[in-house]
Amino acid sequence: MQDSFLTISSPSEGLYKEKGSKFIALSFPVESVDEVKDSLEGLRKEYYDARHHCYAYVLGHAGDEVRANDDGEPNHSAGDPILGQIKSKNLTNTLVVVIRYFGGTKLGVSGLITAYKTAAAEALDANQIIQKDITENITLRFPYDEMNEVMKLVKDLDLKIKRQDYDSLCIMNLEVIISQMGNLKEKVTLLNDLSHPIELKLKD
Repeated sequence: MQDSFLTISSPSEGLYKEKGSKFIALSFPVESVDEVKDSLEGLRKEYYDARHHCYAYVLGHAGDEVRANDDGEPNHSAGDPILGQIKSKNLTNTLVVVIRYFGGTKLGVSGLITAYKTAAAEALDANQIIQKDITENITLRFPYDEMNEVMKLVKDLDLKIKRQDYDSLCIMNLEVIISQMGNLKEKVTLLNDLSHPIELKLKD
């Protein structure tokens, strides 16, 4: 089971110039279409005088949500070359926008493909590629006297405690790497069979 993916660590920038045209490339780590829209809206305001704002993004742990946009350039001359650079690095949760200031000389379709591809590559090469675990949020509920058993689970399965509330009934919100979910469920079931009342719930 895939339990990690590659993405970029932070925003970065690249630049390509050809025959007076300037191609400013900006890459962003994103996790949703809403984040993509917010980034595009901000760039359109900031670079309001640019002729084109072409972009591509890949979203989802498996990289299965994909879009490329030519924003008025000839079909497949801008968005697809940008997308190709994201895919060539096996990235997901990544947005690259290339903003073009027209220099007065047409570049032709092949020239545009080269320009958008190179600008996107410059932005991504300026970034740091990181590996992120695919995780799921869970909640454990248990009596306080089961704390030792729960903390052993946390340590054995390398769970990340996000929030805890200790009362007569303890509640612990945890992050678990998805490939460990089966092990966690088995261990909780085994503990319950041994009269350790621990309840596991997937968080919405």
